[in-house]
Amino acid sequence: MQSSSDCDSTALSDRATAIYLNVYDVSHLNSYLYWLGLGIFHSGVEVHGVEYAFGAHDYPTSGVFEVEPRNCPGFVFRRTITIGTIDKGPAEVREFMEQLSLQYAGDSYHLILKNCNHFTNDVCMKLARNSAPGWVNRLAYIGAFCSCLLPESLQITSVRQSAEYHIYDDNGDDDLPGVQQVDYYDQGQRLLTAPNGDMQSHMQEHYLDVNSKHSTDVTQS
Repeated sequence: MQSSSDCDSTALSDRATAIYLNVYDVSHLNSYLYWLGLGIFHSGVEVHGVEYAFGAHDYPTSGVFEVEPRNCPGFVFRRTITIGTIDKGPAEVREFMEQLSLQYAGDSYHLILKNCNHFTNDVCMKLARNSAPGWVNRLAYIGAFCSCLLPESLQITSVRQSAEYHIYDDNGDDDLPGVQQVDYYDQGQRLLTAPNGDMQSHMQEHYLDVNSKHSTDVTQS
């Protein structure tokens, strides 16, 4: 007869889902750098059949997007690495990603300090308590000390603008007429949005900050 702890362990193992790190080549230089433990890579985290990654755009809203696993546009797929397992269902993972996206706005992307590989390592640590292999983002860490190592033409993961819309208040009024949010789609990329209240708050803060700076500039002029 199984004990309650055995039953709990069985239920947990039945619910366990693998989490993968999908790594892509950004540059043909990887053909040489890879064998030295270096390379210029893009990465995404795959879980429950969806791949999540982080890219750049010009707005203070989520830069986290989802794509078909191992098929991120603009990059050459190299390999998949198993990070571990998690016990969260698809809806829980989605909610986690949406909340995490608040920390990864598109306009906060930085090639050296906050790139797609920083995002995936953060996800791996938080979900599976395992880090991504060091070589995936090693060049960025080196570049933090010697930026001349990274070519100027290096491609940045970006998500393209395709549609505009305004923020509305609880009454349905367009309360921030000068601010526009953007949905992003680019060859299969779909941008995640943060919970509505959080997104509106972020955009309001951005709008007030922009207006404050504009007023200061006008006063000084």
